[in-house]
Amino acid sequence: GFPKQKKRITQISTELPRRSKNKAPTKPSLAFSSFLSPPPRFQRPSSYNPQRSHILFLLLQRHLAVPAPMEAMTVSRSAAVCRAAPALPASRSTARPLARLARRALSAAPARRLVAAAAGDKVETAQEAVPIEKRFPPFPSVMDINQIREILPHRFPFLLVDRVIEYKGGEYAVGIKNVTINDNFFPGHFPERPIMPGVLMVEAMAQVGGLVMLQPEVGGSRDNFFFAGIDKVRFRKPVIAGDTLIMRMTLTKYQKRFGLAKMEGKAYVGGDVVCEGEFLLVSATE
Repeated sequence: GFPKQKKRITQISTELPRRSKNKAPTKPSLAFSSFLSPPPRFQRPSSYNPQRSHILFLLLQRHLAVPAPMEAMTVSRSAAVCRAAPALPASRSTARPLARLARRALSAAPARRLVAAAAGDKVETAQEAVPIEKRFPPFPSVMDINQIREILPHRFPFLLVDRVIEYKGGEYAVGIKNVTINDNFFPGHFPERPIMPGVLMVEAMAQVGGLVMLQPEVGGSRDNFFFAGIDKVRFRKPVIAGDTLIMRMTLTKYQKRFGLAKMEGKAYVGGDVVCEGEFLLVSATE
């Protein structure tokens, strides 16, 4: 008990060398330094990892939706980790409450996910309340069929562009072709399975390219244009009656002296590429 501890302190103090005025103080013996050191429960554990505690704090910050400083939002991810997080916990006594809060936030995450799922169901229910015929906006109209007829020389049954929905003179154009069962090629291609011929898809894309090449923004043109070459054409999916063929033609090279235009074209149905290739067109004056 206490008498033994007092005896031990007296014994250690007698073993210590006495200080002199001319000599520097010496270090205490190993036994005395170990006696003065704090108990193990006050020391930092050997398994303490500052990086792990840092990551734990970041997880806690994310689950509790703590907003990070604005400066951390404009830098890289590594810099944001260094700037947004506060100082590391200095001892195990501060790390334990942090771990408890992290476990509590993780346990509450499924409940938040259920709330988010319920909100998503409400949005879907609101969308279902709107009739399907009112959910999809119409295509914009940059050029209608009358303006297209003023530019292109094609007429029935070979005018294969119904509307231009986006256009930039001398650069690109996006046109649409509404494929219907009343098109004159369906009775023969094919009677049992109506599919739009691939050559007509290429022709429709070339007509959209003609709208780019003939420069309609200066009042239209009386020039005709012809195919000079078709390269790397691929047909990805069939186009059937009821589809809306969306064609984008981009001018990549134009030689005004010779009237040659090289274009890249892609045709889509519902966001899927159905045809693509490279086109070489040449203009000829009447």
